[in-house]
Formats: sequence, structure tokens, C-alpha cells
Amino acid sequence: MNSSADIDLAPYIDHSLLMPTATLEHVDHWCAEAQRYGFASVCVYPTHVKRAVENLHDSRIAVGTVIGFPTGADTPASKLFAAQEATENGAVELDVVINLGWVKSGQLEQVHREMAQIVETTGQTVKAILEMALLDEAEKRIAADVCMDAGVSFLKTSTGWHGGATVEDIQLLKDISRRRVGIKASGGIRTPDQALALIEAGATRLGTSRGPDILRQRSNDPKMPD
Repeated sequence: MNSSADIDLAPYIDHSLLMPTATLEHVDHWCAEAQRYGFASVCVYPTHVKRAVENLHDSRIAVGTVIGFPTGADTPASKLFAAQEATENGAVELDVVINLGWVKSGQLEQVHREMAQIVETTGQTVKAILEMALLDEAEKRIAADVCMDAGVSFLKTSTGWHGGATVEDIQLLKDISRRRVGIKASGGIRTPDQALALIEAGATRLGTSRGPDILRQRSNDPKMPD
């Protein structure tokens, strides 16, 4: 891997707009920032997918959304419908919160069936949100294995509602995945040092709403466009 100084952070960043009070003006602004800085994607709530797609229709930047966010406790039918609707509206990346209660109670077939249905039905990039702060190591390992077997494209650490990404969890996911899928670190990423440490540990995507600020900090140029 290149040295930290050589890593371009922008292509790693999913520019996330997941505050409940987000407006259409926020969506427009987030999309403009994503284009300006060259982020990997914009991640918005399902209700804003169409607007983001309109903004980014002539761009290489992906539009992603969240499914079952933030608890993962929606029914499989409602998650599948939401995933299908988001796909019809133009989302190409789906960050799906797994059912943590099923993991805790050993109902792993249900976890697998739910995630596999979404993967197979939509044909899109699915990122399984494991909410690792709420799982012990054995649960993290089994949940990651089940999701990979279901065909997900990424393992994602967290929603950000119960703690953020840690280097230790990224290292664990790297060990489990053996590069078979991507690894998305999400939650609490606010500084260039944090971002670089997570990438060096194995993260291939970073979910954060602070992307522009992280890049400004790194360049040490407060006059960079916001």
C-alpha cells in the first residue's frame, strides 16, 4: 500500500446525508460537494433518492441509500420492498441494516434469507450494516460470514447511532473477509488521521458526513471550497 501521504481520500468517501431533518436543499448541496471533491457516492434516505439521481445523472458518482435504518428490525417484506423501490428510483448502492435480534438469538437462516433476497432481487451493490458495537466477537464473525454467503458486496461497521468505526473492527473484518468483499467504515469519522488509519487497517470505503471538512483539514487550507 502507498504511504499515508499518497492516499487520495476522496474516492473512498460515501458522502452521507442521514440527518432526519435533511431537506431537498441539503440533498442538492451534498450532491454538489460530491461532484466538487470526487467522492465515491452520496448516501441519502430513500425519500431523497430521486432528487440525488437527478443531481448526479451525468456524473460517475453513485447514489446510495439505507434500508432498515437504523435498527434493522423491519420485516423482511418491508425491507425488500424498500430496496426494490430505491432501485427503481435509481439507487445503485443499498446499505442494509441486518436484523441484530436474529443474530443474537441464532436465527441465522433468517438473516441469510433476508439479505440474499435483497441481493438477488435488486442486483445492486449491497452493504450489510453489522452494527458491530452491539455484537460480541463471535457474533461479528458469524454475522459477517452469513452476509458474505448471502452475496453482499460490502461489510459495513455501523450506522453511527451506537458508536463508530474502530481500527480493531476493520482489522477483524479484513481477517474474516480475506478481500472477498469490500469493507466500509462508518460512524464518527471526523479527521484525516482517523480516515487514514481505517484505510490502512483495511477499509475500502468510508461513510461520513464530514468529507469536505476532512479534506480541508488534510490540505490545511481553510479556503478550500465548501
